Amino acid sequence: MTTTAVTRSQQKDTNGAQFSSSDTTASFVGFANLPNQVHRKIAKRGFEFTLMVVGESGLGKATLINSLFLTDLYPERHILTAQEKIRQAVKIEASTVEIEERGVKVRLTVVDTPGYGDSINTTDCYKSILNYIDNQFERYLNDESGLNRRNISDNRVHCLFYFISPFTRGLKLLDIECMKALHHKVNIVPIIAKADALTPEELVQMKQNILEQIREHNIQVYQIPECDSDEDDEFKEQNRLLKNAVPFAVISSTQTLEVKGKKVRGRMYPWGLVEVENSDHCDFIKLRTMLITHMQDLQEVTHEIHYENYRSEKLQPRKQLRTNENDSDEQQKKIIKEKDDELRRMQDMLAKMQGQLNEKQQLITP
Repeated sequence: MTTTAVTRSQQKDTNGAQFSSSDTTASFVGFANLPNQVHRKIAKRGFEFTLMVVGESGLGKATLINSLFLTDLYPERHILTAQEKIRQAVKIEASTVEIEERGVKVRLTVVDTPGYGDSINTTDCYKSILNYIDNQFERYLNDESGLNRRNISDNRVHCLFYFISPFTRGLKLLDIECMKALHHKVNIVPIIAKADALTPEELVQMKQNILEQIREHNIQVYQIPECDSDEDDEFKEQNRLLKNAVPFAVISSTQTLEVKGKKVRGRMYPWGLVEVENSDHCDFIKLRTMLITHMQDLQEVTHEIHYENYRSEKLQPRKQLRTNENDSDEQQKKIIKEKDDELRRMQDMLAKMQGQLNEKQQLITP
């Protein structure tokens, strides 16, 4: 023990390291600092998150995204006329912005789908969305299978906000078909847009209708994970409120109003003010809390479930092809062996016949 103390003292004198006697006590090794190391490493590297928004035009998708992340992702966006909307096909537009807050960097990619549900014929208009999600899976799979795997960029869609019109009082046929086509590929979060168009009673009824339709058609939306038993009561209550808020009814606005000396974001109507960040008026705060609190879970579900399903589907034919090729090689080897055996038998027969002919000629010759 004395030798150890002298050695540490010498290290302190020569290297200037700050060691204390508490470091050598048996009750503390230092493993408790590992989460801090992981946090510093991840915060330095930054996070990557991809959010897709799907819904008809005019439901406030761009406004909601700008309100959620306090940024303008669509500074030069062209607003289509009614005639242009009718002729427009579904487009996929990705916008990326880097957000830094208290030293933590987030590379946010928002994938918009202008033209969805706007044309007269909306049959299979979600196919381009499905293809985009699959293409990102394929791109990640190729990068993961390549030689350089150190800096793989994750562009897979981690969450999809599906906007539902408040004027239908439930899901339309297109909503059902689209969500059923996508729910095995991405985490779907249903959102009732422009909730200020509904009375409180109408909103409650619409939420019930949507949940019934989701159960009836076996649509799998994102399930907020259960709390661990050691979580505090406040977090458990927050999680319960988030679960009960699905589908989230939102109101979005980038306009700041001053009311009684206080600046709030909202919309002013002749009958009063609707505040975006007031939980009594809409679920905007709950939606943002869900997204931030469970962002890591959204990424894990994407990687461990949706991507793994896609990867298995892609690799299974390759495995089957290799199996078929092996079977074909074995069959070919078997055929070649049979032909070689047959050739040897014929050669033996010819040699035997030649020997018999030679013996007869010797008997005949005087």
